Amino acid sequence: MDKSTPKNSFEQWFSPINFRLFEEKVKIMKLDYYTKKFTPDSFLKFLLFAQLHETESLHALADSLFDENLQKGTHLESISVSQISRRLKGINSEIFQPLFLDLVRQIHTKTHYSKRTMPLKIIDSCTLPLN
Repeated sequence: MDKSTPKNSFEQWFSPINFRLFEEKVKIMKLDYYTKKFTPDSFLKFLLFAQLHETESLHALADSLFDENLQKGTHLESISVSQISRRLKGINSEIFQPLFLDLVRQIHTKTHYSKRTMPLKIIDSCTLPLN
């Protein structure tokens, strides 16, 4: 990809995500207090980057910030393993549910979901029967 393009591939990965919805949940859950550089926005991008690249450890994830494109995309120059660990421990997973459901809605819209097509099924682990 050409360096002069206004939107790099890293930004394109996140373009379907409704960051306004994410910011609302962050304010409601008060996740933006006491954060200086590892903001919820940069954390989400960093976390999704780790998932997309199947990063195996927090050390490997921290080391991935040697890439200048990742630094620009996440607005982080460096991060310690302990900072990542504390942030992961302090985040409530409920913040991701509205983002996921919004992405599912977008998929249904783009695929012209109807009763005749195969629906995208979401299985909630809380509703699964216990053996």
